[in-house]
Amino acid sequence: MNLELTQQEILFRQEVREFINEHFPWHLKVNSAYTEVSREHSLTWHQILGKKGWSVPLWPTEYGGTGWTPMQQYIWREENARAGTTPLLPFGVGMVGPVIYTFGTEQQKQRFLPGIRSGDVWWCQGYSEPGAGSDLAALTTSAVREGDYYRVNGQKAWTSHAQYADWGFFLVRTDPAAAKPQQGISFLLIDMKSPGVSVRPTKLIDGSYEVNDVFLEDVMVPVENRIGEENKGWSYAKFLLAHERSTIAEVARSESALKRLREIATAEFNGNGLALITDDTFACKLARLEIDLLALKYSELRLLTADQSDQVQGPEPSLLKIIATEIQQGITELTLQAVCHYGAVDIRSVTPSDAQHRPFIGEYAGIAAPDYFNRRKVSIYGGSNEIQRSIIAKMILG
Repeated sequence: MNLELTQQEILFRQEVREFINEHFPWHLKVNSAYTEVSREHSLTWHQILGKKGWSVPLWPTEYGGTGWTPMQQYIWREENARAGTTPLLPFGVGMVGPVIYTFGTEQQKQRFLPGIRSGDVWWCQGYSEPGAGSDLAALTTSAVREGDYYRVNGQKAWTSHAQYADWGFFLVRTDPAAAKPQQGISFLLIDMKSPGVSVRPTKLIDGSYEVNDVFLEDVMVPVENRIGEENKGWSYAKFLLAHERSTIAEVARSESALKRLREIATAEFNGNGLALITDDTFACKLARLEIDLLALKYSELRLLTADQSDQVQGPEPSLLKIIATEIQQGITELTLQAVCHYGAVDIRSVTPSDAQHRPFIGEYAGIAAPDYFNRRKVSIYGGSNEIQRSIIAKMILG
């Protein structure tokens, strides 16, 4: 694979960089590659990109995609990571959007895709349940057809940002008597303002309210909101999860975080009063992360190339998901080690003296621990890494 940029790609990088510098609201810059952001912050940048026509670069051009090459797509991600722009929420752009334009009716495409593209509609994902996480086929949320509607009852768990959502895409059981549990599931789009939908936030260990329980009590959902055929939702869900796993890689964001970690290690000291970066044990851990991330970068570029040529995805998304999430967790873990006990410091309590002698402390110490705790989730959502290994084994070993 030739990674040397062509003159056209160099000019494209310059165009992207200039656009970000001119149009990104810099007061929204994220302090960490993994920082969770508010609805307002996320949608502001999304809507700016929507007006430019750059909000859904991976979509086919007929649905608003940019038609960028794999390398241009990577350059786009890299420049956003370098600048610290607000990451776009994946639920609409990277997950339900591709399902709608691939399996939806023409009416569904016209109704839902524009709002996803523009950033005017916030989506959430209703998959996991209290008794159905990695074993998603065990879900029990029911959808009973009554004429032109489904009556939906059940509970979804760990639903990210549901407290902000306008719409959600849900897996529901429409045939409880199916021979296999996967055969009795349908894929529904549900208006989160529908009567009977209620959301209960779940406080996480880092103090945030990112995820929620969603309760559905006699929610009437029009049959026209079903994607594809009844009882075929498992196939659409697998398609969606393959897209989610490939976007989980976040190589460019991890490169930015790793660069920041190197800066921290240069500024911090070990027990001997030397820069932490000179400590052999720490430097070895950092080098291992850098090597793994470089290998992941090549793999992501290969997968992008495969997507462009419409090749059928194999185990690659699962491979990306496993390695990428382990790298993300490794970076936040090593960052927390680098700041040591300062990771427990509230940045608002840093004294001027501390800030003078430790110039980076106010920027990274207060977010090191929340980042570390928050990244524990990445090896679980999108299908746990244990499940991904089973998928790889089935595809490669049969």
